Amino acid sequence: MTDDVEIWVVAGQYQARSGREPELGAVLAQYVVLTRGVGGCRNVDLVASASTPGKFLVIEKWDDADAQRAHLDDDVMVGMATAATPLLVSAPELDLYEAISAHDLE
Repeated sequence: MTDDVEIWVVAGQYQARSGREPELGAVLAQYVVLTRGVGGCRNVDLVASASTPGKFLVIEKWDDADAQRAHLDDDVMVGMATAATPLLVSAPELDLYEAISAHDLE
C-alpha cells in the first residue's frame, strides 16, 4: 500500500448462526452508531445481504491508518467483538481497501 492514501476503507463480513440473525444485527447496528463518534472515523455503514440470510457487511471509512488501528483496541470495538463472537458461524472476514477515484483509473 502507498503512503499517499487519502482514505482507508475497512470491510467486515459477518455471518450469523441460524436463528441469531436479529441479535447479531442489533450488535452490529449499535457498533455502527458508536463508531461514527470515534475520532478519525469518516463514516461507517451496516448492510444486510439480500441473497444470504444472516450475512452482514460493515463498511468503515477512516482518515488514516493510525486512527483505524487505534480503533481496533478501543472499547467500542472490543465490546462489539465480545458481544458478536457467540452469534457468529465463524470469525468475520476483514479486509483493508484503498479508495479509488475515477481520476486514479486514467
